[in-house]
Amino acid sequence: MVKVSAVEARSIAQRLGILAGDVLVSINGNEIRDVLDYRFYLTEKEVTLSLLRGDQPLLYTVRKGEYDDVGLLFETPLMDKKHTCANECIFCFIDQMPQGCRETLYFKDDDSRLSFLHGSYVTLTNMTDRDVERIIKMRLSPINVSVHTTNPALRVKMMKNKRAGEVLSYLARIKDAGLKIHAQIVLCRGINDGEELLRTMHDLAALYPALDSVSIVPAGLTRFREGLYPLSPYTAEECRSVIGTVEQFALACKEHLGAYIFHLADELYLKAGIPLPDEERYEDYPQLENGVGMITSLRDEFLSELRFMEEDGISPVRRTVSVVTGHAAYPLLCELSSMLT
Repeated sequence: MVKVSAVEARSIAQRLGILAGDVLVSINGNEIRDVLDYRFYLTEKEVTLSLLRGDQPLLYTVRKGEYDDVGLLFETPLMDKKHTCANECIFCFIDQMPQGCRETLYFKDDDSRLSFLHGSYVTLTNMTDRDVERIIKMRLSPINVSVHTTNPALRVKMMKNKRAGEVLSYLARIKDAGLKIHAQIVLCRGINDGEELLRTMHDLAALYPALDSVSIVPAGLTRFREGLYPLSPYTAEECRSVIGTVEQFALACKEHLGAYIFHLADELYLKAGIPLPDEERYEDYPQLENGVGMITSLRDEFLSELRFMEEDGISPVRRTVSVVTGHAAYPLLCELSSMLT
């Protein structure tokens, strides 16, 4: 049940007489818990809305366009609280935040609804069988999963959650339902790399074609790690070793499955001093927002725009521009900037 915070003017809900403060109980007999239930069950040409006004039950049946809204508004976009993370991952970047930042930066979300709506990653540890059944029923695809390792005991150790290993079984259920999975592996030096990484890639590849892509990114480390699990960054030589392992496995996937599937974060190539792959290797950049293929994508788009300008006879306007960037992207931006002078 969710409380209605407002009713849109001239909407179906207003014509029915629904008021702010009423509680939406169900649509066509289906319990409403959040925005996913609301949107999914409202997609009918005829809907019966069950509400409560105090203790008084209200029932309204209305015909409408299949995808039309009825004009109910709620206090939050999700219609309830975000699901917070129940893990204490040894590599958690939020635990490494300095003090004094805005409050929202310290919130640890692990919400499957946000995964579907906004592309964030979930660990599955705070999901139940009922949650998985709903994902399958509503065809919420793709689902983005932070896997890290498919070794159940190691996953429990890395995430400090006793459910971390058992919930890996949800991946097979999602695959069997015909839904798509995007996965990520946060690589921690000496923990889930080496043979453990090979095991994880083998296990995940078995989920293809439901498994659409996997990003492999090194754990981000800051200087604010006092009292946290001892982690250390990869050396350049170790980055080259990781790249060799993953690229060899990805090539085998390409040969036998028709897709590379596994993609490495740009920073591993930068630290290793190895040129980044070309556009074809990234398979339409399914993991771009995870820092995978950003440099190749930016360079290709930049060069493409330059060609368009030349073909159209457009002369660049001379001006001075200041660019703020981090250390990793600095060489690329210098390279691209030099092409404009």
